[in-house]
Amino acid sequence: MTDTETRVMKVLTKALSRRLEPVQISPDVDMVTALGLDSLEAIEFLLQIEDEFDIELDFENLSLQHLHSVRTFSAEVIERREPSR
Repeated sequence: MTDTETRVMKVLTKALSRRLEPVQISPDVDMVTALGLDSLEAIEFLLQIEDEFDIELDFENLSLQHLHSVRTFSAEVIERREPSR
């Protein structure tokens, strides 16, 4: 597991109102279907991710597919953190 995935899991735990601990979340679990991330929690999660990683997410182009798993979303975060070439 990468450092980014670990940090995403911690933020996700906060957004889920601490229903789970980070160690209980698999990097491949579906955040919406399996963990029950609802629309309000998703917004809170995305805003906290922006703060945690000091990035700006493109909300217009984000979809539920991006929230498929911690691993999938972490890849999006890493992409946003890398400088444009």
